[in-house]
Amino acid sequence: MGDIINPFGKPIVSVETDFLGRKLSLEVNRVGFRSSSSVIARYGDTVVLGTVMLSDGPVVGMDYFPLSIDYEERFYAAGKISGSRYVKREGRPSDEAILIGRLIDRPIRPLWPKGYRHEVQGIATVLSMDPSFRPDMVAMIAMSMAFMLSGAPFDGPVAGLRVGIDAKGQLSAFLDSEQQDKGGLDLVVAGTSEGVMMVEAGAKEVSEDLITEAISYAHQTMQPVIKLQKELAVKFKIEKQEYVLVLPDEDIQKTVDQWVEGKLGANLRAPYPERNQLIQSLKDAMHEELSQKIEDYDQYRREYDEAFTLSVHKDVREGIIKDQVRPDGRKLTEVRPLSSEVGFLPRAHGSSLFTRGVTQAMNIVTLAPLSYAQMIDTMETNGEKRYMHHYNAPGWTVGEVRRLGSPGRREIGHSYLAERAVMPVLPDEKDFPYAIRSVTEIMSQNGSTSMAATCSSCMALMDAGVPITAPVSGIAMGLILEKSKPYILTDIADAEDFAGDMDFKVAGTNKGITALQMDMKVHGLSVEILKLALSQSKDGRAFILEHMLKTIATPRPELSEFAPRVESIQINPDKIREVIGKGGETIQKITAETGADIDIEDDGTIRISSPDLNSISAAKQWIWSITAEPEVGKIYENVPVVSVLDFGAFVQILPGKDGLVHVSEMSEQRVNKPSDVVKEGDRVTVKLVAIDDRGRLQLSMKAAQRELKDK
Repeated sequence: MGDIINPFGKPIVSVETDFLGRKLSLEVNRVGFRSSSSVIARYGDTVVLGTVMLSDGPVVGMDYFPLSIDYEERFYAAGKISGSRYVKREGRPSDEAILIGRLIDRPIRPLWPKGYRHEVQGIATVLSMDPSFRPDMVAMIAMSMAFMLSGAPFDGPVAGLRVGIDAKGQLSAFLDSEQQDKGGLDLVVAGTSEGVMMVEAGAKEVSEDLITEAISYAHQTMQPVIKLQKELAVKFKIEKQEYVLVLPDEDIQKTVDQWVEGKLGANLRAPYPERNQLIQSLKDAMHEELSQKIEDYDQYRREYDEAFTLSVHKDVREGIIKDQVRPDGRKLTEVRPLSSEVGFLPRAHGSSLFTRGVTQAMNIVTLAPLSYAQMIDTMETNGEKRYMHHYNAPGWTVGEVRRLGSPGRREIGHSYLAERAVMPVLPDEKDFPYAIRSVTEIMSQNGSTSMAATCSSCMALMDAGVPITAPVSGIAMGLILEKSKPYILTDIADAEDFAGDMDFKVAGTNKGITALQMDMKVHGLSVEILKLALSQSKDGRAFILEHMLKTIATPRPELSEFAPRVESIQINPDKIREVIGKGGETIQKITAETGADIDIEDDGTIRISSPDLNSISAAKQWIWSITAEPEVGKIYENVPVVSVLDFGAFVQILPGKDGLVHVSEMSEQRVNKPSDVVKEGDRVTVKLVAIDDRGRLQLSMKAAQRELKDK
């Protein structure tokens, strides 16, 4: 490798360590000279560039931390050119890239001081990809290191690890996709040296104990990577960024706290949405009273709003800690009221409506032939996606005016979580040869719509007659952490989410967990607390599942009358071209005249689909007539005479298969001339009596007549 000259005269600095059998290195000052910081992370043949840009000052008027983290796939990293016929350069990020961007963002976001309003952009770009493992965790390490060197007030470092079960049944990291799938567990854990920051998992009905063990293994195993980042950081005299935190004015907060004293607590404990109305009325009363007492109140109205919200959040926490009572009056382990129904959309193949408190999800399932599966073309994978879950949540579901647009990162993330929860219980493609689209339309939001989407999609699948192996329910858990004492909440609503320290979503069957997602709002959590949350979530999932099964206990035995039926036949692969025909002429004619959809695979499997069974039958018969081989002893009825000669007639028993009926085989009586019995275009019944060594077919009309008469 040649020397790279840094235009600012900075030396290239790197550190490295052996990590799980490969060398991990972090390098600074080789590239990205004008970024706030940049780091190249190498692990095996995977190379990821992490870059950070910081704005000079806080964004004026911003009431949230403007952090964005993106994960950029590059097809060249995998030695590929996009399979799209029309677009060869990278464009809009794939759903997979968006999900990985969120995965990196979630453990990093809580590690910034409250009130920090500088705009921060982090970009992880995959430059080279070792195909033996996924590059996302290397990207997380690169991003963490870049934030550490940026001078911003980032309280890192963090590291991440993707864990599965290897062929020996042992927990292991950096498995390839085949090993990860066979092991039945795909778990990502991110954390600091002190605790766990984020967990996300897909699993095939795995126990809570195994999940806990895997989280502990991941957190312990990632510690050398955290140590390596700290080692590199101390090699630099990092210039600390000057910043001012945008925090509520202490005097304003004190004024609001005094005004709300005695007005919160039990006065606001009511079911949603009644509680929200009480809070709004109280806020309006505060504004009205204080605006009359404080001269420049309108100028600072927004600050008083924020202070009021903080007072309410503080009250939520105090109610849970002191009285063990939640904002809507529930106990810590209590689930909100449930109701559900299925089959209420008459033309849908399957539909459901699931309501939990004020949160409501409608799900619609549509079935189609496998040819409707989604094509996947990303840096990492090429293939098809048979089950697709989509999630929509317009502004009116939270009482807001919001422009409609394409799905955002949140919608894509919720889609994926609910999809992942159901995937392990779907029937095998051979047993149920359908593409399945499940769409969740959120009707109302007040906490954990992704778990409502999971429950509603499971019920709609059963309503559609999809033979899932077990029903799946999901629940969101919360946490209030007070002086290291955890208060775990079952089925959190918005007020507890905003005021709490954790959002922990768990989905699964009565056998085990199928999906998991946990995000922290504090600086790390112990595995012991996570274990308590998992245990409590099991009871909550069981309670919700019991309700679901009262609405629909098993998948319907028959598909909807509007859903396509799919039947498969097997032909000789050498006959595929005959079914397709020149330029697709034959298959297009079959489709047009029968109304059936036809999909052909390279191994000779043909899938015929239509809501009309008669249409499927007609297409099957047509295909059999094209691909069938002549069978000695078989009778062919109503087949055409294609030519008449002096010694007999040629009859077409199958497309392209003609045989001779000798004059002596036309009738039991003597026939002088074949033309006395048949003429070209007539339709007759014949029996194939022999195929000679040259493949010529010998047919008999009288043998067919004799056999049919005997029957």
